[in-house]
Amino acid sequence: MRRTWLIIAAVAVMVAGAGTVWFLRRGDGPEEAAERYLAAWGRSDFAAMRALTADPPADFEQRLTRMRDDLGAVRQGFTLGGVDDDGGSYHADLTLAGDRKWSYTGSFKLTERDGGWRVVWSPAVLYPGLKEGQRVQSTRVWPKRATIQAADGSDLSASPSGSVRQIAGPVGAATDEIARKLGAPYRKGDPAGVDGLNRQYEKRLAGTPAQTVQIVDAQGRTVQNLKGFGGQEGRPLRTTLDPKAQRAAGQALTDVDKPASLVAVRPSTGEILAVANKPGGYNRALMGQYPPGSTFKVVTAAALVADGLRTTDRVGCPATTAIGGFTFKNAKFESFGTVPFKEAFAHSCNTTMADLTTRRLSDERLTRVAEQFGFNAPIIAGLPAVRARFPKNKDATALASASFGQGQVLTSPLNMAGVAAAAANGTWRSPRLVDTATAAQALDAGGRRPEPPKPLEPGVRRALRTLMPAVVSEGTAAKVDFPAGTAGKTGTAEFGSGEDPPTHAWFIGYRGDLAFAVLVEDGGTGAGTAAPIAASFLRAVD
Repeated sequence: MRRTWLIIAAVAVMVAGAGTVWFLRRGDGPEEAAERYLAAWGRSDFAAMRALTADPPADFEQRLTRMRDDLGAVRQGFTLGGVDDDGGSYHADLTLAGDRKWSYTGSFKLTERDGGWRVVWSPAVLYPGLKEGQRVQSTRVWPKRATIQAADGSDLSASPSGSVRQIAGPVGAATDEIARKLGAPYRKGDPAGVDGLNRQYEKRLAGTPAQTVQIVDAQGRTVQNLKGFGGQEGRPLRTTLDPKAQRAAGQALTDVDKPASLVAVRPSTGEILAVANKPGGYNRALMGQYPPGSTFKVVTAAALVADGLRTTDRVGCPATTAIGGFTFKNAKFESFGTVPFKEAFAHSCNTTMADLTTRRLSDERLTRVAEQFGFNAPIIAGLPAVRARFPKNKDATALASASFGQGQVLTSPLNMAGVAAAAANGTWRSPRLVDTATAAQALDAGGRRPEPPKPLEPGVRRALRTLMPAVVSEGTAAKVDFPAGTAGKTGTAEFGSGEDPPTHAWFIGYRGDLAFAVLVEDGGTGAGTAAPIAASFLRAVD
């Protein structure tokens, strides 16, 4: 039972008949003072502790703060054990970073000072036997970091490819901000992934550090180990990157003198096989946003075919066509007259797509088909990746422009590699760099899983397998030396302004169970710049 001390504050004797009345005022006894002291310690109110301490050192608050921080204590509680005329005991329960529990029993002396009870200062109040100049801390040793691996198990950090090392990302000393975001057991200065996969899967790769609570002297030398906690090894991260495809992608970009990207995926699974960026420093393959130009005609052709157009139907391909008061033109004002749709697609007729889209499709219908190819869907690839955007078009002119990948349509090389993969396999699969369950665990994924596969209509798949090979055999890419069995689509995407705006060069395509996208920023035409890079990649990967 708690003992209660009553301090007599005032005594008055009043004679009232036969009785005497005592007036008493309750003050803090030693037990109450000790409880207030421990409660303040538990909430880190060190100023309140100083007020309840006899002869505290000048750096009292700093000592308490340092002990808490050196231990990495995320929670602490102190329970009074008992109190007698000389002092008392307490039980400390601390939760250290990493949800590690440490408890100990301490003691203290009490004295009356300035009309109240005070805890007598001594370093031993903080921990039994602690001497002046010593402190209590916890030291941690992180296990060897687990590796990020290519599909064949090789270590990405040892890759000769700068693009691969960029995907893996660097490891550095955690800043205050990084440590806060990661939470326990991280502290400022701990090794942590700064970018790339090392950042996205930091806790998986790093494991858990071993930890020792100890007393050290003023020079930081160990005096006594008090408590030890074992660590846990990190787990390797296996990616889908194929070293052979990655080498081929890097070689294909060797002579490119403008910013460029090449992404390769496996259509049957959605696995990302290669990601190459030149120059490094910005992962434009996954994060860049560009108008897709005529590569988007794969999507528009799919919508037209799904709504009844046949590849053999004859369509007009004039040099220009006016829609909603705006004149659309083909590249170099080419005109092919009235030709089968297959030929108009192969020669990349803007006027054909603009006219057919505005006459036969609605904005809602083209949007639905674009979304079957991954547009407007989040990409949970295992690394941050932008989604392809096909926004609502306000009128026929905007819809006509969107039909050949201009206007407000934006995409990335990864997104367009996914479009090519859907054309090859007949099903769009969300591109991924790691397995689906692991991708959902990425730091920025927040537990979201990739979009489910989206099958194309059988007729659409058959049509695209007729249209895309024609681009290589008889259309805009016919002069490029592609390996047999290649199918694709060129793209020359205008950006900027003026009568003759600059253009990005695109080529997307597939060969067997390999799909790819090539982008060269401000690269001119898809046929003249991007298609030869794609051909070089396919020859090297064979």
